[in-house]
Amino acid sequence: MSGVRIVTDSACDLTDEEVTAAGIEVVSLSIRFGSDEYIDRTELSVADFYAKMAASEHLPETAAPAPGAFVTAFEKLADDGATEIVCINISAALSATMQSAENAAIAVAERIKVHVFDSESITGGLGAMALAAAEAGRDGASADDILAMLADMRERTRVYGALDTLENLKKGGRIGGASAMIGTMLSIKPLVDLSSGSTEEAGRQRTRKKAMGWLRDKVVEAGKVENLSVIHGQAADIDIFLNMLSEHVDIDDVRVVSLGAVIGAHGGPGVIGVTYLVSA
Repeated sequence: MSGVRIVTDSACDLTDEEVTAAGIEVVSLSIRFGSDEYIDRTELSVADFYAKMAASEHLPETAAPAPGAFVTAFEKLADDGATEIVCINISAALSATMQSAENAAIAVAERIKVHVFDSESITGGLGAMALAAAEAGRDGASADDILAMLADMRERTRVYGALDTLENLKKGGRIGGASAMIGTMLSIKPLVDLSSGSTEEAGRQRTRKKAMGWLRDKVVEAGKVENLSVIHGQAADIDIFLNMLSEHVDIDDVRVVSLGAVIGAHGGPGVIGVTYLVSA
């Protein structure tokens, strides 16, 4: 496969089938539980991650890939006939992954041109950009055309999440034990907005049902949207949320995504989120 090729990182939460079909190269971040470290996607499946998180006394931590991992991906595509590469990464405000990609791009500059793009997004938002870029590349679009398309998508991408537990925040030292206990007793469900590429508190709801209603309302209020995805961290009640959403959108057009280890490490189990593009 020649032409412009796409690289992204494992915060994209694309399935193996999706990346294979699209011809996308995925560079994995690392996940640590205490002294144990795993390469996302290859050494740690989504199911294994959530099982370890439930059993471990350690809060999972993430680490950006080394530049060498990106060099390997870039050189593989160059060997495969790529003329240029667009590397789309998790928001630089949330991870050092993009810096590693930029260093790798410099290292291979004499062999192939690599354009590193900050998605300012995560999970389904990042994944949608990677898929759209890969499709454009297959259709013969130039790197400049793809970058222009990605810049437009970035401005229109929205990412919202409803956390189910404060336990990860407690383990991470972001709130005290007493606050976590009060939050649990009151069933407080924090809401977050990552549409700008950084984590912003968007409010709190007193119950899980109200938190899901808030997410649904964000989609409904946006009007006509594109690339709607529902992301969840093994949420037992995901079908309830999908039913709530189905009253307003065609659920067959919704991409349901399992939240991988990179974002799941911070969101915790049971998190539900939505990502979409507002209409141009």
